[in-house]
Amino acid sequence: MPTDRRRFLVAAGGAFLMPAVAQAQSMSRITAYAFSFAALEGGDIKLADFAGKPILVVNTASLCGFTPQYASLQQLWERYRQRGLTIIGVPSNDFGGQEPGGAADITKTAQGEYGVGFPLAAKAQVKGANSHPFYKWAHEELGQSAVPAWNFHKILVGRDGRLIAAWPSAVTPTSAELRAAIEQALGPASSSAPSAPAQ
Repeated sequence: MPTDRRRFLVAAGGAFLMPAVAQAQSMSRITAYAFSFAALEGGDIKLADFAGKPILVVNTASLCGFTPQYASLQQLWERYRQRGLTIIGVPSNDFGGQEPGGAADITKTAQGEYGVGFPLAAKAQVKGANSHPFYKWAHEELGQSAVPAWNFHKILVGRDGRLIAAWPSAVTPTSAELRAAIEQALGPASSSAPSAPAQ
């Protein structure tokens, strides 16, 4: 009988411990806030600086058929930035050699031609063994959907630093699908916040 009682107590104790262990592991998981990008204009873009805000990370290129998405990314940012959305452009030459230039060339396209005001990272690799650590982590978290197949692939980070979803290049920044995910990540609009014009 004492042996049976001891077994019961061990099993019961384990049942109570398991949720606590699982919770501790969940709480200790890496979030997007562990990462930073070198900024196009010098310094760093630390994702931790945007803690508590949704972040849309987009790999960009200056000579791509999708390059005009810079304009709609800017529209998206203007529409939602007062509610907390941050957009970070990550120029990359990984696809078709469509970002061959340096910082000045990228700035000329993004800011000069498309009026981009959101942060731009320095040119980085976004796929393969030498991809930026954020993209390696995103692949581990979301699977293959987080791996860019071309320029202007989009990854949405939630307010808690966890990844929400990723979208391929063909999903435009102002698409209903992407806007719905951003709206959900942002949560209800504050009644005191100015209403954004419809796009």
